[in-house]
Amino acid sequence: MWRTRVAAACVICRSLANSSCGIKRKSPLQNLHLVSRNIHHPYYPSSKFQRPPLRISIQQYSSLNRLPLHKTKLLNVKHGYQSHRNFWLARLASRLLKVRYLILGSAVGGGYTAKKTYEQWKDMIPDLDDYKWIVPDFVWDLDELVDIEKLLKALPDADDLAKLMPDFDKIGESLASLKGFLSPGSPGETAFRATDQGYDNDKQFKKGLLGELILLQQQIQQHEEEARRAAGFSSQQKRKVSDKEKIDQLQEELLRTQLKYQRMLERLEKENKELRKLVLQRDDKGIHQRKLKKSLIDMYSEVLDILSDYDASYNTQDHLPRVVVVGDQSAGKTSVLEMIAQARIFPRGSGEMMTRSPVKVTLSEGPHHVALFKDSSREFDLTKEEDLAALRNEIEIRMRNSVKEGCTVSTETISLSVKGPGLQRMVLVDLPGVISTMTSGMAPDTKETIFSISKAYMQNPNAIILCIQDGSVDAERSIVTDLVSQMDPQGKRTIFVLTKVDLAEKNVASPNRIQQIIEGKLFPMKALGYFAVVTGKGNSSESIESIKEYEEEFFQNSKLLKTSMLKAHQVTTKNLSLAVSDCFWKMVRESVEQQADAFKATRFNLETEWKNNYPRLRELDRNELFEKAKNEILDEVISLTQVTPKHWEEMLEKTLWERVSTHVIENIYLPAAQTANSGTFNTTVDIKLKQWTDKQLPNKAVEVAWETLQEEFSRFMTERRGKEHDDIFDKLKQAVKEETIKRHKWNERAEDSLRVIQHNALEDRSISDKQQWDAAIHFMEETLQSRLKDTESVIEDMVGPNWKKRWLHWVGRNKEQSIRNETKNELEKLIKCNEDHPAYLANDEVTTVRKNLEARGVAVDPCLIKDTWHQIYRRYFLKSALNHCNLCRRGFYYYQRHFVDSELECNDVVLFWRIQRMLAITANTLRQQLTNTEVRRLEKNVKEVLEDFAEDNEKKVKLLTGKRVQLAEDLKKVREIQEKLEAFIEALHQEK
Repeated sequence: MWRTRVAAACVICRSLANSSCGIKRKSPLQNLHLVSRNIHHPYYPSSKFQRPPLRISIQQYSSLNRLPLHKTKLLNVKHGYQSHRNFWLARLASRLLKVRYLILGSAVGGGYTAKKTYEQWKDMIPDLDDYKWIVPDFVWDLDELVDIEKLLKALPDADDLAKLMPDFDKIGESLASLKGFLSPGSPGETAFRATDQGYDNDKQFKKGLLGELILLQQQIQQHEEEARRAAGFSSQQKRKVSDKEKIDQLQEELLRTQLKYQRMLERLEKENKELRKLVLQRDDKGIHQRKLKKSLIDMYSEVLDILSDYDASYNTQDHLPRVVVVGDQSAGKTSVLEMIAQARIFPRGSGEMMTRSPVKVTLSEGPHHVALFKDSSREFDLTKEEDLAALRNEIEIRMRNSVKEGCTVSTETISLSVKGPGLQRMVLVDLPGVISTMTSGMAPDTKETIFSISKAYMQNPNAIILCIQDGSVDAERSIVTDLVSQMDPQGKRTIFVLTKVDLAEKNVASPNRIQQIIEGKLFPMKALGYFAVVTGKGNSSESIESIKEYEEEFFQNSKLLKTSMLKAHQVTTKNLSLAVSDCFWKMVRESVEQQADAFKATRFNLETEWKNNYPRLRELDRNELFEKAKNEILDEVISLTQVTPKHWEEMLEKTLWERVSTHVIENIYLPAAQTANSGTFNTTVDIKLKQWTDKQLPNKAVEVAWETLQEEFSRFMTERRGKEHDDIFDKLKQAVKEETIKRHKWNERAEDSLRVIQHNALEDRSISDKQQWDAAIHFMEETLQSRLKDTESVIEDMVGPNWKKRWLHWVGRNKEQSIRNETKNELEKLIKCNEDHPAYLANDEVTTVRKNLEARGVAVDPCLIKDTWHQIYRRYFLKSALNHCNLCRRGFYYYQRHFVDSELECNDVVLFWRIQRMLAITANTLRQQLTNTEVRRLEKNVKEVLEDFAEDNEKKVKLLTGKRVQLAEDLKKVREIQEKLEAFIEALHQEK
C-alpha cells in the first residue's frame, strides 16, 4: 500500500516536471512539505544507483519555515551514483556554487543568532504592563497630541541605537565557525559535494532553491548543537566565576536602560508640555473653542467648595474624593505638595508649626503658571519671586486670621487654585501636621483638634490618603501611620510616601530597613503603593528645578536602585504625582455618580418639605431675601422725598419748641417779667435772646432736625404694609437703620447759616397785623397753660392728694407730704399778703415761715421751704400771666400806638411773637436742608450699609434667620451641588 502511494506520487511529480520543461518557473515540488520531498525523491525512477543514506536530524524551530514543534525521526536521504565526467567547466561551476552556499549559510546563521540574541535582550527588559496605571493618559494619546515629525528629531542618535543593537561579535564568531565548517576536507564540504553531484541526477530537486536552503540550515543547526555540547563543560566553570559579575553588569545595564527611558519620557513630556501650552494660549485668545481638562478639574473643585460651605443635614454627607495629605509635623508634607504643584507656595519654618488650617489646592492645566484664591480675583505669577513671596505671606495671613482667639489651629479651609502647563489634575488638602507633644504657646486642645481634623477628612470612604513619613527619623517615632491604619485598615485608598530618602541612606545603618518600609513590611499599615522621594537639601531658598535635578541625580547614583532595593517606578515625585493623579481620577469615576444620586434624593425630600410648609411662598434663599429686603429699604428711603414741606415744617417747629420752651420760660421770660418797667423788660429779653442764639439755639435746632429725620426714616422702615409685610425682614431693617444713623452726620456749616437767620428773626419786633397778634396771644396762652399744668402736677406730687382724692380713692399723705403741705399753706399766705412779691424769698422770710411751722409742731428745713416756694410762686406767676394774656387780646390797637397813654403793656406778647416767628423761620430753613441735602446723604449712607451687609455673610446669617430661610438655603445648595455634579459627570463621560 505504501509503495503504491509512493509510486503514484512519483508519477504525479514526473508529469508536473515534464509539463514545465522549457518554462522558467519554479517546480510545484517546491510547494510540497519538506518531509514529503525527502520521502518522495529516493524512489524516483531515474535513479539507477543508490548511495549510502545520510542521516539528518530536523530541529524544532526554523526562521525560514514552520515545522511542527516536535522532533521527527531520522530520515534516510539516498542519492544515486553517476560516472565521473572530465568537464572542467562543470567542476568550476560546482566550485563557484560554494560561494553561493557560503553567502546563504551566513545569512541563515546570522539571522538565527540575531533572533536569539534579540529574544534574550527582550527578556531582560522589565515588563511594564503591570505598571501601566502609573503612566498618564496623555502618553497613550501621544499620536494625537504630539507632532510625530518633531519627535523623530528628538529620537536617540546612532550611538545610542548602537548600544541597543545585538552583539555582532557573536554573529562574527558564528560566521567564522560556519566558514571552518565549509572549508575543504571538512564534513560539510563532503556533504555539499554529495549534494552537488546529486544535483545533476535529480533535476527536479535542484530546481528548488528552497530545498537547498533547508538542507543547509539543518546542517548548520546540527553543527551548532555539537559545538555547544563540546564547549558546554569548559564554559561551565567560567560561568560560575563570572555569574556575579554578569548579574552586576545586567543590573547596571537595566538601570541605565530605565534611566534612559525616563529621560526620553521626560523629553516627550516637555515637548507635550510646550505643545499644550500653545494650545491653551490659543484657546485663551478664542481661536478655537474646545473643552480642556483644566475645565473638568475646575468644575469638580467648585463642587467641593460648595460642599465645604454646606451644612450636611438630612444625612447627606460629602463623600466626594480628594487627596488628603497627612503626616507628622515637619515630615515634609508641604514640600511634597510643592513639588507636585511645581512652585514654592507655602510658608516655611524650621521645626515650628506652619500649617495652621486645612489648605485645599486644586491643580489644573493652564497656559501660565499662576495661583489664585477662591474669594479673590488677584493672580499670583508663580514664575516671579516677588509674587511667590506675596502668595506665601497671604496664605500665612489667612491662616492666622482663621485661628480664633485662644486656639492654635483652625478648621476653616483655605481654598487655593494653582494652574500651569503640565500639572497633574487633582484636588489635594494639606492638613496640619500631627504632633505628639504640645509646646509652650499652644492651646491645651491643639493635639486633639489636629486629630479630629485629620479624622474628619480621612473618614471619607472615597478620600485618597497620602501618608507622608519622614525617612530621616526612626520609624518607631511615627504617629501618623497608626492613625492612617485606623481609618483605612485594608489600605485600599492609601499611598505611602517616604521623604528625605537621601538623609535616610546616609544615616540608616541597614539599607534593608528602607526596603522593608517601601515594601510595607515594617509598618502595620497597608497601602496601594509605596514611594520614596527627595524634596531638596533642606534649604528654603532652593528652586523647584534644582530640587528636581538633585532628586534625579541622587536616585541615579543611589545604591538603593543599583541593588534593586527600590524599583524605578517607586522613586521621584514625578512618578508619585502621576500615581496619585491616576488614583484620584479612578476614585472620582467610581464614586461621583453615587454621590449625585444621593443629592438627588435629598433634593426631593427638601422640595417636598417646602411644599408642605410654605405652599404659597417662593423658594428664596438668604441672598435672594436680602435683595428683596434691600429693594424695600431703598423704596422706603425714596419715600422720604415724598413727604410734604408742610409736614416737615410742622414736625420741626413742634419738636423744636418742645426742646427750647423750658429755656425760654425759665431763663428768658421769668427773669424779664420780674423787672419794674417795660424798658428794662425789653433790654433783658434782648440780651438773653442774643446769648441764647449765639451758643445754644443753632445746635439745638440741628439736633431737632436730625432726630426728626430719624423718626420719619424709622416710621417708614417699621410701617407695616398689610399682607405684603414680611416679618423676616424686621431684624435686617432695624440693623440697617441703626448703622445708617450711626454713620450719618449733619452738615457742619448748617449751624453757621442757621445762626444768622435765627438772630435776624429774633431782632424783629414789628407785628404787622391783628392776625399775627392773635396768633401770638394764642401761642402764649397755650404755653402758659401747659406750664401751669405741669406745675400743678409737681405741687400735687409734693403735697400729696387733696381731700377729694383721699375720700374717693382711700389714699393718704405720707409724713414728708404732710410737711410740704403745711409749708405750702404757709407760703400761700405770704403771697396773699404781698401780690407783688419777687420771685425769691428773703432770709428773714424763710425764718418767719420756719418759726410759724415750728409753732404748729412742724419741723422743717430751710431748703425745703425754698424748694416749695419755687413751685408755689411759679404757679402764682403763671396764673397772673394768663390773666394778663387775656387782657392783651384787645391790646393790638395800643401796640400800634406803642402803648402811649395806656396802662396796658403787652411786651410779653411781643416776646412770644418773636419766639414764634423764629421757630417758623428755623423750621423752614431746616426743611430745605433736609429735602435738598440730608435726605440724599441718608439715602447714600443706606446704600453703603446695604452693600457692606451684602458682602458680610455672617451679618446676613445673623439678621436673616428662621426655619424658612434655612430650608430655602439648603434647597438651593443641594440643587446647585446636584446640577454641578451632573454637569461634571457629563464632561467626564465626554472626556472618556
